[in-house]
Amino acid sequence: MLLRAILLMVFSALQASEGVNVDSATDSSQRSGYQRPPKAITDILDAAPTPSLSISPTREYLLLIERSSYPPISDLAAPMLRLAGFRWNPKTNGPHMAPRSTGLLLQTMSTGEQRRIEVPAGANIGFQGWSPDGRLVAFTITTTDSIQLWYASVSDGKAQQVPGVAVNGAYGVPVQWLPDSSGLLIQTLIANRGPAPEKPLAPKGPNIEETSGGSGPVRTYQDLLQNPHDEDLFEYYATSQLAEFDVASGVIKPIGQPAMLSSVDVSPDGSYIIISRTRRPFSYLFPSSRFPKTVEVWDRTGKVVHVVAEQALEDRIPIEGVPVGPRSVAWRPTDPATLVWVEALDGGDPAKKVPHRDRILMLRAPFSDAATEVMKIEHRLSGLTWGEKDGLTFVRDYDRDRRWIRIFRINFDQPSVGNQLVWERSINDRYADPGAPMMRPLPNGRRVIWQNGSSIFLEGSGATPKGDRPFLDKYDLTTGATERLFVCNDSKYEAVVALLADDASQFILQHESPVDPPNYFLVNADGERTALTNFPDPMPQLRNIHKELVTYLRDDGVPLSFTLYLPPGYQKGTPLPTIMWAYPREFNDPATAGQISGSTNRFTTIGGISHLFLLTQGYAILDEATMPVVGPPEVANNTFIQQVVASASAAIDKAVEMGVTDRSRVGVGGHSYGAFMTANLLAHSDLFRTGVARSGAYNRTLTPFGFQNERRTFWEAPEIYMTMSPFAAANKITEPLLLIHGEADNNPGTFPIQSERLYQAIRGNGGSVRYVVLPHESHGYAARESVEHTLWEMVTWFDRHMSSEPTTVSPAPAE
Repeated sequence: MLLRAILLMVFSALQASEGVNVDSATDSSQRSGYQRPPKAITDILDAAPTPSLSISPTREYLLLIERSSYPPISDLAAPMLRLAGFRWNPKTNGPHMAPRSTGLLLQTMSTGEQRRIEVPAGANIGFQGWSPDGRLVAFTITTTDSIQLWYASVSDGKAQQVPGVAVNGAYGVPVQWLPDSSGLLIQTLIANRGPAPEKPLAPKGPNIEETSGGSGPVRTYQDLLQNPHDEDLFEYYATSQLAEFDVASGVIKPIGQPAMLSSVDVSPDGSYIIISRTRRPFSYLFPSSRFPKTVEVWDRTGKVVHVVAEQALEDRIPIEGVPVGPRSVAWRPTDPATLVWVEALDGGDPAKKVPHRDRILMLRAPFSDAATEVMKIEHRLSGLTWGEKDGLTFVRDYDRDRRWIRIFRINFDQPSVGNQLVWERSINDRYADPGAPMMRPLPNGRRVIWQNGSSIFLEGSGATPKGDRPFLDKYDLTTGATERLFVCNDSKYEAVVALLADDASQFILQHESPVDPPNYFLVNADGERTALTNFPDPMPQLRNIHKELVTYLRDDGVPLSFTLYLPPGYQKGTPLPTIMWAYPREFNDPATAGQISGSTNRFTTIGGISHLFLLTQGYAILDEATMPVVGPPEVANNTFIQQVVASASAAIDKAVEMGVTDRSRVGVGGHSYGAFMTANLLAHSDLFRTGVARSGAYNRTLTPFGFQNERRTFWEAPEIYMTMSPFAAANKITEPLLLIHGEADNNPGTFPIQSERLYQAIRGNGGSVRYVVLPHESHGYAARESVEHTLWEMVTWFDRHMSSEPTTVSPAPAE
């Protein structure tokens, strides 16, 4: 017994010297394997997800798309190739994660009659879209070793597989309807292509990269090519044979030669196809979106009739810049075959001072003339929205220095007439958002602005100081006058999702409230409502959760807010252990920083790895506590630490003042940039008992060419990069911190090494830290086992560190 006692003392001393809790060997947190959270949480995870909905182009049918929630970890463990920014399953030649739709249900809108599209049992369905005439629905089914193409008739719901076709779902646009609905364009696997390139047993030589001057900032991209074998694999799996499938005859006809087709876009009249072909040389520093490409126009036989651009490797683009030469090449939807594209006038460099940054050009078939300049744009073009008639086009530009968006109206048929400024606002000013035009499909399948006489219709979220109040407006193009046709009231959440009548007198409305699950209604000209769906409440146990919008001020006067969630059965006036969950965002001015987003009138559901599951365990949640970082874009981060600490302090003060929060038991958490915030709050404040940081980046020197909205490089602002890095202040993180990271995180900047190094730094300085790595998971966590384990970790961690009086952890002495 004495020997045993001595051995236990020695073992405990060794554990203590390694920074391990000497009592943790028998603690539940040290269990091996995947753990499951409390039953109250797993019951919610078991709830069947509500189907999504798609409306036919003719507005006669609904397609209800049933889906499963969480794949098993065995699905994530399937073979995966990580190449040039993609993740592919080599067995299927498609995405590593197959689509998870499980059923398709057709519903006649006028009668409510439903009929199921019959597919093989257990099929993984990928919805590809309606034919432009609304008669057919195309979808894929991913099997264990291929991607099949299927289509179904709306009239009887019968489905059939396109025989002899293996879809290449890895690269480009795998399937799309022809404009006349006669068939489909398909990117297929090359017949008899042979086996994939084998990795050589011995390398042929070293991997060498070289530069000869000229700046070329490199973001921290993931899943890049690393060697010649990777190059060969990428070309093998990305190469497709474009083919046309004729529905009536069943004939499949190849078009052109096999190529790495990054984009395929058939013209509105079906005569031509814009082809974007990726070509060598590849890069080991950038994903495939930056690889050299040839953009050209083919006819339907595959003959090249026009070359739009020969794009080189895009390895010298400035931060927040664009490539030179033609970009965003597309068809004008209302013309038979008119090319439209954009070109930079500032060399793609946003730092250059020029009168105009971009210009729009067009070229009509047969593409033998020179391109015509449509207009020059003062700031960077951020989008074109095409009208249905009369040359109507909305042109959006964006001033990055002011974070300012403008929308101009032009007549694309008569560009010399000039343009008219219609709307402008700060990109952060949600209260001033006029809404977006309602769109309708043309007979060729293209979507354009819904026009009725001189009017268009705008739908928007309707942000207000009370929360979102969605609306539908009628906007007169001649007078600029606006008439409000619908607005949501203060007791529910309703939004127009589709128009059914030309004059907007009939529309489909999504309705939900804190007690009513989301469902869809047909609203007629008299305001009468007919239910289109009757989805039940999937999680009735959440209905007693209290949800409330709370507003308050930061000490510098910046308006802030959070959504307060209180657990079922909460006794008013009882201070609870509280979790603050947040994500910092940048703003130019305090007024827009304090604007409210979201709505407390929405139906509460919880899924995935949501922190809201902690409500089932008796915690109060300060959700989406605003963390504005206010200032000019170039220098806002100079006071990042001070601003997030002040925002967190103000949130806690407000919650304590309301009587819902026990100040001595407040935890903080966040995901990605929210995790970065969490570690900084623990390092630079004493506001929290503990924290949970998931999939974050903590050492900004590992993202030296900018991060989030930081424009300066590490070499331009080294003190900012160091000050903002929790890794550099790891010795100050004395409150317990739970780090969780996906082993295969593919988000730029958040390599798993970020969490690994922070764990080692805190541990080495004597702090209390736990590091959980989830096998096969990416930036967000998908597998049921991973979701359950993450929730178990969070519940266990907060229970352990917030259920008693706080204890002080002293940092290790400096060496």
